[in-house]
Amino acid sequence: MNNTEGTGREQPYIGGILKFRIPFVHYRFEYQDFIQGAILSCVPLGITAALVKVLGIPIEVAVLMVVINNFLYLLHTSFGDPSVTGWITAGIPLYITYLVGFEAGPDRIMALVALQVLVGLIFLVLGVTGIAKYAFAHFPISMRAGILLGAGIASLMRIFNPAQPFMGKMPIAFVVASLGSFFILFSARAIHYRAQHNWFAWVASFGIAPGFVLGYIVGLITGEIPAPKGVWDHVIIQMPFGEMFNNFTVVGLGWPSGSTWIAAISLAIVAYVLAFGDIVVLQAMIENCNDVRKDENIIFEVPRNHIITSIRNIFEGIFMPYLPLAGPQWTGGQALVVNRFVNSTQEQEPSYWGGATSIFWGMSIAMLFHPIVQIVLPAKLIGFGLTLLIQGYLCVYIAFAMCTTNVQRGIAGVMGAALISANYVKLWGSAFWSGPTLALIVGFLLFLLLEWGHEDKSV
Repeated sequence: MNNTEGTGREQPYIGGILKFRIPFVHYRFEYQDFIQGAILSCVPLGITAALVKVLGIPIEVAVLMVVINNFLYLLHTSFGDPSVTGWITAGIPLYITYLVGFEAGPDRIMALVALQVLVGLIFLVLGVTGIAKYAFAHFPISMRAGILLGAGIASLMRIFNPAQPFMGKMPIAFVVASLGSFFILFSARAIHYRAQHNWFAWVASFGIAPGFVLGYIVGLITGEIPAPKGVWDHVIIQMPFGEMFNNFTVVGLGWPSGSTWIAAISLAIVAYVLAFGDIVVLQAMIENCNDVRKDENIIFEVPRNHIITSIRNIFEGIFMPYLPLAGPQWTGGQALVVNRFVNSTQEQEPSYWGGATSIFWGMSIAMLFHPIVQIVLPAKLIGFGLTLLIQGYLCVYIAFAMCTTNVQRGIAGVMGAALISANYVKLWGSAFWSGPTLALIVGFLLFLLLEWGHEDKSV
């Protein structure tokens, strides 16, 4: 189905296709999600290293770009799209490979401009024409579950891979933070405690924040996490808008050449294919919200998500070309917001939109203050790892819940495996034949061969 609709009422709004909702008028400010967002402010700052190294952008300009990008996330939840959005993350290695093929300096900036604007145009055309809406409305359940399963297991593999920093660099602190967070978020005993004890319900309403703080303290004691430095070097971050516009945008450099636009077409298509899976995950999570919370009707429309994502990409491509691009959804953040909403009563969290918007107000405002960033930055791996864990847990169980037959479960499993394993290879020397593309092809062929045209629900 295309509209993800529950049985309750839709939250009031102003407007038509873009449903404008005003804080404190159409939804309540949720300070718990605001604090979760502030804690996770260190995560998006991780891209600054690539902006500096690949594009030659000064660190002050790179930080400013991250902050502007984060405020643009609010376009989604402010205008009727329930997405807790982010980058098109899976393609970052591909974008870097593409960009280093151009000479460092203005040519490389122009290559990114062309790529991001083209990605925005693809989202715009598919959203306005209704092609995306039709595709998602007829997308098989088994293939949706396959994308969810692959995304979930891929996240969990990163956590338990000893080469990754989570278990490799801070095993004690991360295990403590993870166990604390999982107990609060998913334990049946914790649900019972929430109903019995007001103090525990209040602590649990902060989501990953208690687990993060506990892990941070343990990490400081064990030496796995360094103490914060330079906390009071500044109060507000530097904002070199003039330098950004003059040296790193079309405002100062002009538009890319025709050959640069042509060179970016194939990778722009790949970026959209990568983003396709994020939208499938988003749709499934919103359906889960409507299944659990019957008091509110959260409507997800693929065209609206596409249009807002296109606005972000085109705007950024022109005024602040952004290496990870503007994606339709951030699964880790989405998982945090969804989990708190479905585990809250109507009194505890009256509307989904309060949490989904407050998390980005918290993250964006926190990044404006140098001391806050410096305090949470040493434990950025704990924050990032917790989002991966929760993302993996939710994606896997939603994928299992979606499937109603053994055939659907089998297709989902094979497709999920293709999504994960194909990420390690690039067939025929083309970035297009990476994990997401092959997974879609494998899933579609299995759907046609095993499921299409059969109505027997017993197999």
